[in-house]
Amino acid sequence: MNKNTAGNYQGSKDYIVSNDLLNAVNIAISLERPLLIKGEPGTGKTVLAKSVAEALGMEFLVWNIKSTTKAQDGLYIYDTVQRLYDSQFGDKDVADIKQYIKPGKLGQAFTSSEKLVLLIDEIDKADLEFPNDLLWELDMMTFHIPETDATIIAKHRPVVIITSNAEKELPDAFLRRCIFHYIAFPNEQTLRQIVNVHFPQLEETLLDEAIKAFYWLREIDGLQKKPSTSELLDWVQALTIGGISPEKIGHEIPFLGALIKKDQDFELTLQKLHRLGKEPVPNKTNRNRW
Repeated sequence: MNKNTAGNYQGSKDYIVSNDLLNAVNIAISLERPLLIKGEPGTGKTVLAKSVAEALGMEFLVWNIKSTTKAQDGLYIYDTVQRLYDSQFGDKDVADIKQYIKPGKLGQAFTSSEKLVLLIDEIDKADLEFPNDLLWELDMMTFHIPETDATIIAKHRPVVIITSNAEKELPDAFLRRCIFHYIAFPNEQTLRQIVNVHFPQLEETLLDEAIKAFYWLREIDGLQKKPSTSELLDWVQALTIGGISPEKIGHEIPFLGALIKKDQDFELTLQKLHRLGKEPVPNKTNRNRW
């Protein structure tokens, strides 16, 4: 990849970014602080990290966080199960513990020969201790492996981008050490730019009708999950592949299942459409119903 030696992120060809977000990314890189990104699901939080890596010519690692994830999992894992298996059935020298030490995503970032971008995705899924434990490891940039008595010292401080869907509050101590940015849901002009980046040949009238229907759906009161930007892109692709004319979009809302994903939301949307005299065309992508 071609490296941006200045380390100044200016966006990438397939990711529309606001000036505020550009500033947040570049400040985080300059200060070597984690960048904490919040926003609705589907607003491009995860794609941002990939865009930063692409624009700066860096390797990209993703650490997907689960409810059971511990900070040490990101450093290394001692594979005791494989060692036990090898001791019973294999022909390896199980006394060599090093072969059972598997680096985690954070460990890989620390030991990489070049600076890279590390995405820590959906940190709010972990327990309350995880964020502060993670910051400790990022501050120290070194860790000890007791099983082999080895100390790992980071060669480079990674560009760390952390996403959160705000499922739970994060500790104040963690928030103080991060650069924060909230990705607001895009306005119509930005949304048009996003769609045009992915579908540059899209017919303008089809885009007009698609965006109008999309915002109408998002404004329905009581939706558990509003359709997101990523779902709009899927829907536009479905409309294009299906050869749907712009005139049909406002009257039939084709392929509704590409936008609405929860049963309760689907029924609520159908009721709204029925009151307006609109009937969605059948769509097999949603449980063979519409």
